[in-house]
Formats: sequence, structure tokens, C-alpha cells
Amino acid sequence: MARLWRFDETIDTDVLAPGKYMKSPLAELAMHCLEAVRPEFAENVRAGDVMLGAPNMGVGSSREQAAEVLKHLGIAAVIAPSFAGIFYRNAINLGLPVFTIDAKLHDHPGLTDGAEITFDFDSASVMLPASDTILELEPLPDFLRAMIMDGGLIPHLEKRFHTTAAAEGA
Repeated sequence: MARLWRFDETIDTDVLAPGKYMKSPLAELAMHCLEAVRPEFAENVRAGDVMLGAPNMGVGSSREQAAEVLKHLGIAAVIAPSFAGIFYRNAINLGLPVFTIDAKLHDHPGLTDGAEITFDFDSASVMLPASDTILELEPLPDFLRAMIMDGGLIPHLEKRFHTTAAAEGA
């Protein structure tokens, strides 16, 4: 089971990766993730937990560290009704799953902060064990799923390059 971290306010990149810690090593930057709105987040989040954001999740600057700290902390996926474009792309490029959820499902009574859930990347769904409810998310296109499964853009390209080079006998 994973914990759901629900955020009803707009979460911007400055809250995810505070500017005054940007020159710090990733592990230290991650310890300040979301401290302005949820000081306990970085200390209590566990690998496999899921973040549910409000519309326009990740609005703000283009800093890729905003997605990188979430991945570093073990977030299995970020779900929101909509994402700021640059945050969405940075997350995919870093191998952090991001899924959109229908606005009506976003307000499902089972999606409360701290709820125990099961996230399924393959089926793009969230199961709420307390009610045996399955909420479907908007599935990712196959090429983005492959990129995430490979760990992000760079590992994906390296894999494709090595596969192509091996097939050509190089």
C-alpha cells in the first residue's frame, strides 16, 4: 500500500525545489521539498507514495529539480487534473510518472490526504482498497511509457543507441 499525499493548492516549482537550496546536493534539496506548505513531507514520504496535485501542477520556473526531488524521495507517480507543460516534460524526461485525472475523479471522496491506495503504472489506475474502487487515469502513450520504464530520456536514448549499434554490428 502507498500513502496518498493530496495537495489542493497550486504547487509551483519554487515550493518543490526552493531557490535558496538550489546549489545544494540533490539529497539536501530534497529535504526541503514542499516545506513551505507541508513541512513534514520530505521526512515522512516513503518510496511508492503517490502525490495528488491540483490543476496546473508544477507551474513556475523550468527547473528540472522540481521533478527530480520527487523522484529522489521515492514518489511513484504524480497525478493531477493538469500539469504545467515544462514540469510535465521534465518529469517524463527524468522517469517520474505523471498522469492526468479527470477533474470529477480528482474530487472522489476516497482520494483524501493520507489515504491508503494502490497505484498501478501498467493499467494507469489507482485502487482505493477501503472501498474496492478503481479510478482510471489518462494512460500515457506507449513511447512515453517506454521512456519512463527505461528511467527517463537519457537512459532511454542510451538503450536505443546500444540496441541499434548492436543490430548494426558496431
